[in-house]
Amino acid sequence: MPERLPEKARLLTRLVEGGFNVPDFIYVPAGDFEKENFVRLEKFLSRHQESFKVIARSAHPLEEFYKGGTFDSLETYADVSGIKYARKRIIKLAKTAKRLSIMRQQMFSGAPNLDLEEMGVIVMPYIQGSGIMAKMVGPTWEFGYCCDPLAKIQTEPYITDTPHDRRLVQMSKDIQEHLGFRCEIEYVVSEDGRIWVVQAKDISRIDTLEQKESERSVKLDGVRRIRKHRNYRERPIFVMDNKAFYIEVISKCEEIVLADGKSATTIEDVLDVIRDYERRLEEFAVLNQLFAVLGLSIREPKELYQVAAHYLDDFPELQERLSKALHTNIYRQDYFLAEADTLIAKDRFRVNLGSHDAYGVDTLRNPMWSLYWNMERHDQVVAEFRRLGFTTGDTVGIDIDPEGKPTVFRL
Repeated sequence: MPERLPEKARLLTRLVEGGFNVPDFIYVPAGDFEKENFVRLEKFLSRHQESFKVIARSAHPLEEFYKGGTFDSLETYADVSGIKYARKRIIKLAKTAKRLSIMRQQMFSGAPNLDLEEMGVIVMPYIQGSGIMAKMVGPTWEFGYCCDPLAKIQTEPYITDTPHDRRLVQMSKDIQEHLGFRCEIEYVVSEDGRIWVVQAKDISRIDTLEQKESERSVKLDGVRRIRKHRNYRERPIFVMDNKAFYIEVISKCEEIVLADGKSATTIEDVLDVIRDYERRLEEFAVLNQLFAVLGLSIREPKELYQVAAHYLDDFPELQERLSKALHTNIYRQDYFLAEADTLIAKDRFRVNLGSHDAYGVDTLRNPMWSLYWNMERHDQVVAEFRRLGFTTGDTVGIDIDPEGKPTVFRL
């Protein structure tokens, strides 16, 4: 049975046939990696030695059923070993960093189960430049800009309906007309100003809020109201308090140390505290499709982390297990935070948004909100959240006033 050609490869091939400015590329299916059949790949790489590196983009046959950005693209060396490494890394990230995201999409969005060993890759020459993502929202085109990662001066991702180059509007219209369906288009603008089409995704099946409102709404002539809500959303919250978590770990370790290793408390009891925390993170994520994280303490307790990570130094075998578990726990927390669409935390804590997170089609209905309080008010605000009794599982309302100041309240 012939292998299903991934959407990325299918649509790029059609764009090449349509005469659009697509970089030279090759699709390497999983079967070629299994059979060590790299004749085509070696020939392709021999044409692209100028920068010594290429881009390996994920290309699983079922990837089109997952939201953009679920699987990774990596820069790698322009040789077979580099491509093999990139594919292994993409698969590993899908099994670790993206495991929770994949599981949630299968549960909430009906994404199909997939065998990660069927992962192929699309290889392209590396193009230094800025990324732009385009799609039609309602009657107009919007363009999401991501900065050049190597630029000295960095800017936040932003969205505009007026791109820096007018050609982008017509080019996007032509691509959508050529493909015959509503699509999300990814461009790279190189340092010499050339616009390259590096990816297209069919989004015709995705229901956006703008479309839903226009199809199911009636426009009236006015409104009388006492309270004016400009921006509002409701979310179940997970209260993240890592200060309390590390204190609990340290307390368990202390029972072992004070008893000189003869306590009824064992290293398994300490690890159970960590496992229970990770279990609660994952259970909350799979029970709530949309959720907020209230970060009373996320990355603050560096001293506490160091104390916990070295509390059992007098028991090297136990300490090694504890240090490994605490190190892994930090990544598990990051994977969980990446699934929240609302973050409530102090100003110093920021979400690093990639192009898909910032302005992918899946963010139209539920864009990322990052609410913050100023550092000088940290103790005061945390004390107020505690006084009001905000706990995991509560549903909160978030109201943003005309000046852009948010208010969070329990429902």
